[in-house]
Amino acid sequence: MIELEKLVHLQGAVLWLPCTILLFAASSSLYRRLNKAPLVNPTLLTIAGLVVILASAGVPYKSYFESVAVLHYLLGTAVVALALPLYRNVGRLKGRSMGMAAALVAGSLTSILVGLSVAILAHASASTVLSLAPKSATAAVSMEISRIIGGAPAVTATLTILTGIIGAITGPYVLDILRIVEPEARGFAMGVASHGIATARAFSEGEIAGSFAGLGMVLNAILTALVVPPVVRLMGYG
Repeated sequence: MIELEKLVHLQGAVLWLPCTILLFAASSSLYRRLNKAPLVNPTLLTIAGLVVILASAGVPYKSYFESVAVLHYLLGTAVVALALPLYRNVGRLKGRSMGMAAALVAGSLTSILVGLSVAILAHASASTVLSLAPKSATAAVSMEISRIIGGAPAVTATLTILTGIIGAITGPYVLDILRIVEPEARGFAMGVASHGIATARAFSEGEIAGSFAGLGMVLNAILTALVVPPVVRLMGYG
């Protein structure tokens, strides 16, 4: 009998690509059945399911990633496609530009400074501090920033995903508590704070919220790339 790991090596994407898609489809179905409760976020459930399966099968993450590389490619396409719903709702930007700019700067700087402060107070290593700084930008951007400033891109990727999941789960509850109901404000806040995963969550509330979340995600990625290097240098880590 061929060992499972050898079977995985032979079949690659034939096994893991459908497995990933089926897990996400099942998680999305459960999400809809439970009235889109943030605690059953499809991304979180899919990641958890894959971790259990890969760990049980003894399959290295590198082998899995190579098998589903097409999904990584499509992620970039999906981000670009976010421009379409935003274009349809561009008129809603009128009169909100200054408020959004202030929210962007406040949200981005708060994320960077709070993350750095917590890491420093916890006496984390310099590499950990630098890896944590860009965590609220989307993964591709945060990993590149981490590499440039001397962090560990793999650690940054993990922290970025964790930030996205936490934001997607807790963000809607926090916004409800604060009585923020406008879809433009809800979406923009989630996009700035927790990038792509929260943007997907915002789209579940409607196209307007999703469009503004996508805008917040892109603008925060740009601002984070500009702000993080000088900030870490000022704090003595550059």
